[in-house]
Amino acid sequence: MQDEQTRGPEALEADLLGLVESAREQASEDPFRNPVLAVTLAITRRFDRGEIAAGDLEPLFARLRAAALAARAERLRAYVGLDGREAPEGAMPVRLVAAAPDRAGGFEAFAALVHRTAFAIVFTAHPTFGMPRAVAALLAQAASLPEAGARADLIARAAALSTRPDAPISLDLEFEQACAAANNARLALDGFNGALLDAARARWPEAGSESWTALTPRPFAVASWVGCDTDGRTDIGWWDTLRYRLISKRMQFDRVIAGLPAIPSARAARELAEGARAAVERQLAVAPRLGDQPALEAVHRFALGLIIERDRAQTDAGPLVAALTEAIAGAGDDADRRALLVLRAGVATHGLSNALPHFRLNASQIHNAVRRVIDLEGEPTDPARRRSHLAAIHALLTDVRPVAVDFGALAAERASAARLMMTIAQILKHVDGTHPVRFLIAETETGYTLLAALWLARHYGIGDRLEITPLFETASALEQGIRVLDDALRSPHWRAHLKRIGRLTVQFGYSDSGRYVGQLAATFWIERLRLRITEMMVQNGLADVELAIFDTHGESIGRGAHPTSLRDRLAYLAPEDARDRCRKAGIRTRLESSFQGTDGYLLFGTPALADACVARIAEHVYALDAAEEEAFPDYALGDPAEARAEDPIYAEPDFALEFFTVVRQEMEALVDDPGYAALLGTFGPSLIDRTGSRPVARQSDDGGPARITHPRQMRAIPNNAILQQLGFLANSLHGLGRAAGRGPDLFRDMRRDSVRFSRAFRLVQHAASVGDLDVLRAYIDTLDPAVWLERARRTQKDFRRDELVVIAGALERLDLAPALRSLFGRLTRDWLSLRAAAPDLIAMPARLTLLHALRLALVHQIWFLAVHIPGFRPQAGITREQLLERFLRLDIDGSLKLLDDIFPVTPDPTLGLNFGEPTGPRDVGTYEAEHRDLFAPIAALFAGVREISGMIQHEVGAFG
Repeated sequence: MQDEQTRGPEALEADLLGLVESAREQASEDPFRNPVLAVTLAITRRFDRGEIAAGDLEPLFARLRAAALAARAERLRAYVGLDGREAPEGAMPVRLVAAAPDRAGGFEAFAALVHRTAFAIVFTAHPTFGMPRAVAALLAQAASLPEAGARADLIARAAALSTRPDAPISLDLEFEQACAAANNARLALDGFNGALLDAARARWPEAGSESWTALTPRPFAVASWVGCDTDGRTDIGWWDTLRYRLISKRMQFDRVIAGLPAIPSARAARELAEGARAAVERQLAVAPRLGDQPALEAVHRFALGLIIERDRAQTDAGPLVAALTEAIAGAGDDADRRALLVLRAGVATHGLSNALPHFRLNASQIHNAVRRVIDLEGEPTDPARRRSHLAAIHALLTDVRPVAVDFGALAAERASAARLMMTIAQILKHVDGTHPVRFLIAETETGYTLLAALWLARHYGIGDRLEITPLFETASALEQGIRVLDDALRSPHWRAHLKRIGRLTVQFGYSDSGRYVGQLAATFWIERLRLRITEMMVQNGLADVELAIFDTHGESIGRGAHPTSLRDRLAYLAPEDARDRCRKAGIRTRLESSFQGTDGYLLFGTPALADACVARIAEHVYALDAAEEEAFPDYALGDPAEARAEDPIYAEPDFALEFFTVVRQEMEALVDDPGYAALLGTFGPSLIDRTGSRPVARQSDDGGPARITHPRQMRAIPNNAILQQLGFLANSLHGLGRAAGRGPDLFRDMRRDSVRFSRAFRLVQHAASVGDLDVLRAYIDTLDPAVWLERARRTQKDFRRDELVVIAGALERLDLAPALRSLFGRLTRDWLSLRAAAPDLIAMPARLTLLHALRLALVHQIWFLAVHIPGFRPQAGITREQLLERFLRLDIDGSLKLLDDIFPVTPDPTLGLNFGEPTGPRDVGTYEAEHRDLFAPIAALFAGVREISGMIQHEVGAFG
């Protein structure tokens, strides 16, 4: 013990990493030995012998945190191109302008190109706030610095903090973080637009002043749905959404006021912006706070504030743009004129918002709202009811008449879809009506949903102000998506709506599709649907309508983002072949990409990171990457790729279809495997902290977490996060072995020759590098009573033998082992086939393996302590045996709370009081010893379990 303490955490880390390497070597010669469990057992023995004490863990954790954070910072630098391997941030505007003379039109063609928004950065908020805000800030700062020493100092500061997320994570906190990321993104867009103006002026010095004053570049935009996403949640009030939009509006005025030069011609713009900002501030002063539904008086006061201050606060960016244009005309200094041009571009792009709003809800909510006026039996998704529902909604659209919307009606409305439509109507009327707003519909599986949303929009008077957008995410939606759009397009109302809006917008999700059909297969089906949409638009005479593709992946490979670089990520999500087909068809495209939660906001965590991201986005939108340009020198910037050689993956469509169909089949079978639900649901949810404001999962009748019997009972993000925490990313790996094994030679050829396929497979390579079947087997064996009985048979310690037998008995009652063993066999067979087809897959690093083994040792220590909880009479219907089972599922917080009630540490307050009668029986003692020797150590160990989960998150590179 003393020697270990003297050596300190550095020596302890080296010792434990040595255990990992030694165990791996021994396992290579002993196929019956699990190296991870062997390390876990060795750590447990060190605990027993006092060689590792409780006080040794935090210094060790600090070293492991520092290593994980340092590696993540380096990856982040490389990911966005700050490590010097990408072109400088300012290179793309110059290059874009330099290519413009090659097109017909010169300056005019350039102006037309940059006046159209071609890409939107969308900040979304799912429960992926997996690290503290302070750690994220330090990590972003470290990744932004060129000096290694300065990076190390910031990482040391971050390593001194816990990896566990802030608690509680409120919607306000999510919104604040989204705003911080959006602010950096807006600064980066301003920088890019300024560089465009500089390069264009240098290239066309002969352009007259009228041309320059008309130049308003808006190639990129920033948007967010934080505070506007009500899909699957009822805790966001309409007053919250309005308040968030007002805050975004105030931020836009702040940006304008700060950026206005102090010149006479800008006086009118300044007065307008300052007056409007003051009015918005007064509106915010009467806005209800986040929380329970406000009293009617508070709602009434808020409504009057919005209406009374409406004109002073401005509701359209037109007057502000006009004032900025006037200021530009009167500016005598080039620097002042440039600043005003950049400001005007930002306002023209974003209206009176710091970030454009996206609203979202579920298709079922649309159906429920319209059901009040459609007297039809059954569900719109029922194929037998499809035509009757389409005919009924068509008839409604023919006669729809808008109704007035006021705040009283909004406060009284109970249907969530109707309430959201009314909220949008009030935002457009009283906050910002500059641009149409995005209305996303999750789980769209029938054209009826789109037509029903259009009826609701028209009913509330905003039919021409709403971009109704289907989300294709489920396996069914990806399969039926083209039919959904085709059914809607058969309606003249929908076609007229698209013509008026000028854009068809579709959203592709990667969470449910990835976890149900496999991440790689999902990407294939999404690309396939995308190509069919292009064909459908041409067939329906919609080539003059812009196609907007919004990809709502997260940052992790479990949700669809490519892990190797932002350049790869953008090309992976929007393949050149799909974009090329749109160009050839004459269809303008707008790409949009989701940056989600802490991991996504990290990419815009500093101005330097944001500048690099915008540079990579510009390279993707306006040019091929350097390697492809070298291979295809005839490919002119932004022109049709006639000279581009066809990627072999498209020349072999049968291979792609068969390969990804097999992956999908294997993944669907895995999802239905009872062992898969047992793997995800036994103690997986307890390994991770709550990482978002969305309400937590259901509870079971005995007060513990509900037993998971199918993956659909949990959300996609925890599903994916649990796989990462258990050491095998099945949603990115499973099924690929069988698919590759059907044509190994062609599979190898595609990896070598196909840009598209090899890029996709790099996602698999990363998933394999942070996964290990030995790690997964260690978790599975931990839930196998036979393993514990075998351990009991071998141990020489009587006290440990008794503990092991009790744990084995409790695990037998859970009855998980047969299903888990069967699952492991399924995963192993496919993995062996994948390793045969791709022998270059690299193994999990020793440090990540150690984290898993160390956490397992802490879990085992918790269980050893739990078996010593004294017997007690059933409390609230819960027996000691049931409580022990909850400990095995790592429901530690709930179990300790229950134990606090069963074994109080404070004496009975009635002791010594005379109640006028003979004293009845009561407990006279307290349970300080149990709290000191059992409950407090369990709580400390569990805190360590969650701490390690945070480190694993950093090693993997994202949450969920």
